[in-house]
Amino acid sequence: MRLLEPLVADPSAPFARPHPIAKIVAALILMLALFVTVDLVTSGVVLAALLIAARFSGLPPRSLAARAAPLLIGAISLGVFNALLSGSALAGAAIAMRIIGVSLAGMLAVATIDPTDLADALVQHAHAPSRFVVGALAAFRLFPLFSREWDVLGLARRARGIEADRTYVDRVRAFPGRALGLLVAAIRRATRLALAMDARGFGSRECRTLARPRALALEDGALVAGALALAIGATSLSVALGTWRPLIAF
Repeated sequence: MRLLEPLVADPSAPFARPHPIAKIVAALILMLALFVTVDLVTSGVVLAALLIAARFSGLPPRSLAARAAPLLIGAISLGVFNALLSGSALAGAAIAMRIIGVSLAGMLAVATIDPTDLADALVQHAHAPSRFVVGALAAFRLFPLFSREWDVLGLARRARGIEADRTYVDRVRAFPGRALGLLVAAIRRATRLALAMDARGFGSRECRTLARPRALALEDGALVAGALALAIGATSLSVALGTWRPLIAF
């Protein structure tokens, strides 16, 4: 599995069907609820709900776990560091769970959205500049190609005796040269792609149509309302138990 290859969710899954804008708004609500507080109760409730949502997101569990592993390791490391610094294991655990919750909310929202649907939604509902949105969509579609080109560059350089990756030290030493080669190839490909898109009329702002226009539905409002209810409920439970602690004390 390559990290640059996007996750593909089952479109029939319950949390894969809502509108992209609704998913983004719901994720932002939960991320904000976790950002403004540092306590175990709020983070624990929201994280438990996100884990349940991940089960119905339509994403392959193994692939999702592999992508989340670096975030999990980073969150635990920061939690241990803060626990040692503050002398409180509960404070460290709260910070770790908060980071995991924020990361998981963003990952579920982004991974369950088709890039073309998101681009159309941004143009249709958020009135984002179509030229920028289409360019960003084209760049996102090239991520898997860059992953394969990275492997091809490594094989070519090893065949020429330029680098070897027998050990991790060799891989670190070879990274700058291979990254430079990938950067040059990416710039050349982007230039050709930009010329091709302009030739096909992607740069024109007149008579532009959307590939998949989609109106907001009742289930989209239900998703946002559910995220808001979860954020308010988790925060209220933490306040009632006396564990709620704001990020910035007033």
